[in-house]
Amino acid sequence: MNLLLDTHIALWAITDSPKLPAKARELITAPRNSVWVSAASVWEIAIKHSLSRGGMPVSGEEALGYFREAGYHFLAVEPEHAAAVGQLPPHHTDPFDRLLVAQALSEPMRLLTHDTQVARYGDIVVWV
Repeated sequence: MNLLLDTHIALWAITDSPKLPAKARELITAPRNSVWVSAASVWEIAIKHSLSRGGMPVSGEEALGYFREAGYHFLAVEPEHAAAVGQLPPHHTDPFDRLLVAQALSEPMRLLTHDTQVARYGDIVVWV
């Protein structure tokens, strides 16, 4: 299965945070799954870290290195992903989360999250 990690799940995974649910850890480490991180997540981390917001424990550059070390694949933001955001119901207002949902729908992938608002987007979301 292709798993796209929500930003907080990706951060918890690379920092070995106790906040990472056991189910998420199991899915991320399962050999049959391909783990993906969106360029949008790296962008979100970089912005929030540089503004000292959102409890970002690492910079965008550091996160990128850790994601590479972990063997995660990277998903670029394509124009189709950006356009697909406009078709989403307004369950969530965060632009980064909406873009991740649109990417998961467009590719298709399963979006791994711990955000109950993101989970409202249905079957493409795996809530852990």
